[in-house]
Amino acid sequence: MTLYDRLGGVYAIAAVIDDLIDRIMDDPRLNANPKVNEAHHRVSRAGFKYLVTEQVCQAAGGPQRYTGRSMYDSHVHLDITEQEWQAFLDDLKQTFDQFGVPQAERAELLAIVDSTKREIVLPRQKG
Repeated sequence: MTLYDRLGGVYAIAAVIDDLIDRIMDDPRLNANPKVNEAHHRVSRAGFKYLVTEQVCQAAGGPQRYTGRSMYDSHVHLDITEQEWQAFLDDLKQTFDQFGVPQAERAELLAIVDSTKREIVLPRQKG
């Protein structure tokens, strides 16, 4: 059985993503970065939730196909720090707790999320 099936399919995944995106878009730790704050107020929450749902469904083995930009292209201009990445992971853990995501599925989802980190948290240029 795929991770997608074990998570309950698109409806269950969409509910979790709905909570997560609200959580991260309202997180003062993330919005302290002016570039992230601006992006959070520029993009449609509904569209953001849709694209992340597509992405998670595809990564979990579902039939959906992610149609958004690459993680690099979506984040390169935001100057996301390691501390902001950790705040995001904390938000993700809170969402997992809220929905009672089992440990095995959490571990698989965290591995998927971790695989995107190098495209989101970029090494800082030495000036």
